[in-house]
Amino acid sequence: MHAASSAREIPVLLRGEPVPIQQWMRDWNATRLGFHVLVIIAGTAAFGAAIGCWRAPMQALFTAIKFPLILLVTAFGNGLLNGMLAPLLGVNITFRQSLLAILMSFTIAAAILGAFSPLMAFLVWNAPSLVVSNGNAGTTHSVILLTLVAMLAIAGIAGNVRLLQLLRELSGGDANARRTLVAWLAGNLLLGSQLSWILRPFVGHPGLPVQFLRPNAFEGNFFEIVFATIKYLLS
Repeated sequence: MHAASSAREIPVLLRGEPVPIQQWMRDWNATRLGFHVLVIIAGTAAFGAAIGCWRAPMQALFTAIKFPLILLVTAFGNGLLNGMLAPLLGVNITFRQSLLAILMSFTIAAAILGAFSPLMAFLVWNAPSLVVSNGNAGTTHSVILLTLVAMLAIAGIAGNVRLLQLLRELSGGDANARRTLVAWLAGNLLLGSQLSWILRPFVGHPGLPVQFLRPNAFEGNFFEIVFATIKYLLS
């Protein structure tokens, strides 16, 4: 299989067509797998660069590196987890097939994030810069951060929901498919959000230096900062 053939399969994947996707899961192919990984890297790197450029060019580079890393590690971790949970939830799927299915869902999410990247770049371009913001830089940072979380949530949910038809085919019913979908979403949320917290910053806080990782990377959690950011904006 050539890369061009893999590229033609992306629209099929975005539509979530269960028959060809199920065939891809059975017939493992290194070229197809590599192309999906490439889409994940390209889509998330473009999105990350658009976010980080508000703080500094170096922050854009750091974020473009960290986003693909988060998605790939989350896909691998949840692929293993869901491979164990699938038989309990009534889905006939192996560890390898589970990993491939999760990777495909992340490919869809990454393609959506790549499509979002011009919108994020437009938001950042029109947001007050650090020099102009002065005392309002914290508000601008919070708005960009919450927009980031919202876009990630939309892309992640869409990536999993598009494969709901596949889960119906594998489980033979809506109930088992929905239970598996909830398990996928919960695993992505818990693992992905905590990895995001450890690998912060992404936007880059205006009062802190540009860094690849914070010295206190393992303190606190993702949900705490989201609630604190919402509280700050509402106050």
